[in-house]
Amino acid sequence: MNKNGNVTVLGVGDLAATAQAGAILKTYALGSCVALMILDRKTRCVSMAHVVLPESRISPDKVDTLPGYFADTAVEALFDAMKRETKGLLSQPSDLVVKICGGANVVDDANTFNIGKRNALAIKKSLWKYGLAPRSDDTGGDFSRTVTLYQANGVVEISSPNKENWKI
Repeated sequence: MNKNGNVTVLGVGDLAATAQAGAILKTYALGSCVALMILDRKTRCVSMAHVVLPESRISPDKVDTLPGYFADTAVEALFDAMKRETKGLLSQPSDLVVKICGGANVVDDANTFNIGKRNALAIKKSLWKYGLAPRSDDTGGDFSRTVTLYQANGVVEISSPNKENWKI
């Protein structure tokens, strides 16, 4: 993770939460990876995880150091990060807005592994445990995405080579 002023750039498996006014969370070049974002409308805290794999049992040694790496550990890890950022405050599920982006199929032409699709589904299953579902979902396709989340308004801006930027 790299912080430069108000912008925090997340690498593979990183996660971050912030309630700092004007903060920006960003992650680059999501292929099969998925950016999981949770926004708390009451505390104005936003969070993001760069999820790489659907299940932590694939590499349990990474769970303690990179809980954002896995779909089955990222949701709880984001809640914990948001609670730390807001000194223990986290709103009810009805005040949380979830957005996900990525989950493309960029290298597996035969759809043998479907990692992107499996990542997105595993995140949704983890969210369901908390009574949550993505309000916005920009997943799939065969192109990579760079995702930027703005704390000020909760807008997610997505860019991809040879495409105009779009927002969710």
